[in-house]
Amino acid sequence: MKTKSTYNSRITTADEQRLYSHLLDCVSVESPDAMIDRFQALFLDGFGYPDREVVAALDRLLSCHEIDEYFRFILNRCCHILINRWQTNTQLQPAIPVLIALLESTPPSRVPELSRSRSVRRLRHVTHNFRDTEQYLALKRLARIIEARHSALPRYRQAEAVPLGSLINRYPYLYEHCLVTEDSDLQHQQYVRNMQVEAQHKFEVDLSHYVTYRVRQGRMHRQGRDDVAEKLRVVPNPTLLSDHDLASSLRHFARRRDHGQSYRDGAQRFLLTHDQGASFRQFKEDLFDYIMADVNVGYGQRQFKTMLQDHLLATCNDSDSSPVDDFLKVRTCSNLFNFLVVDPSAGRQHYVFLDLINNLGPVHTTGLLLRILLICQKVRPFVERRFSLLFNHYETVSSETVEWLVTMFENINIALSLNFGSVDLSHTTAR
Repeated sequence: MKTKSTYNSRITTADEQRLYSHLLDCVSVESPDAMIDRFQALFLDGFGYPDREVVAALDRLLSCHEIDEYFRFILNRCCHILINRWQTNTQLQPAIPVLIALLESTPPSRVPELSRSRSVRRLRHVTHNFRDTEQYLALKRLARIIEARHSALPRYRQAEAVPLGSLINRYPYLYEHCLVTEDSDLQHQQYVRNMQVEAQHKFEVDLSHYVTYRVRQGRMHRQGRDDVAEKLRVVPNPTLLSDHDLASSLRHFARRRDHGQSYRDGAQRFLLTHDQGASFRQFKEDLFDYIMADVNVGYGQRQFKTMLQDHLLATCNDSDSSPVDDFLKVRTCSNLFNFLVVDPSAGRQHYVFLDLINNLGPVHTTGLLLRILLICQKVRPFVERRFSLLFNHYETVSSETVEWLVTMFENINIALSLNFGSVDLSHTTAR
């Protein structure tokens, strides 16, 4: 995977601009099928393209010494010129996965235009290498989401084990970090945000309908009206959790817990009772107590307690005597998520996260993370980024193999929806 960034230091050349302007002109008047044919001839086959000036511009780009470093940006932008046009029209969106699938196709071995054989070989080389870039992975994830949105098949249950990456459409909180790359234009970024909002709203509506259905069904059964209960229109479980596990998750995150205190109430109480004039050291000590109050006593008395305390107290310890401010609070919570979820600076280690799930279970682990997030909501993009790192790490692994992570992602979806979304299930219980 190429990680070296060269995009911000680059200046668009005249030949690149000729390429972009040409595609913009074509996509505004031609059908997706015609544009896909153009794309294949120009970038994949390397021959048969009708506009010789555009071909000449591409050949000059391919002859540049630095083409291996920046071709990914050129090809990605060309893809998005077409994608940006099609994504605004629902009927044209299915062309997007078709375009992206072309990048995996094998070009013909024969090159009719012998005078360009060297340029064609170079083109095929850099196009093949594009598959090893973050830009290509983001395109593939986009294709999966669009395919899922337009699929007539049920979206909720998986008939067989699939790669974790195939489930990307289910988790809107991963979209921005998995679909946007350093060279993404503003139009694409806005499109991703719109998709995220739509997917989140759809999940919340589906979840609300499911809970209403289960509550009505349970009420009918308790009243002895089993025949009426059986005639209710079935609303499918909108998660990959079992009905029992979904009910447990909903009870945990939606209902008032522990003498009437919800997660949100607990966070608010911490923020109100914490002495705003206290030192940063005192804030970290109070935060430690706040976190440990929701950790199983048996597990908390083992290595985790010491590790958490040491990590917290070592955070910005040169500011221990200073009053706590937003910067220190954000820094502390960000470092906590590095410790509890995954730390990219330490080789993406996540053994603490695995240990939490194995000992506390996915629901209580999600609750532990939620408690921290609720007292410092500014770090939400940061924690979403941490989950995207885990998603990327296990993207090609079978969902059955990482069932623990799928379960976590499902619980996180529920917790975020109930605490930050528009769904209010605080007075409703799924049975």
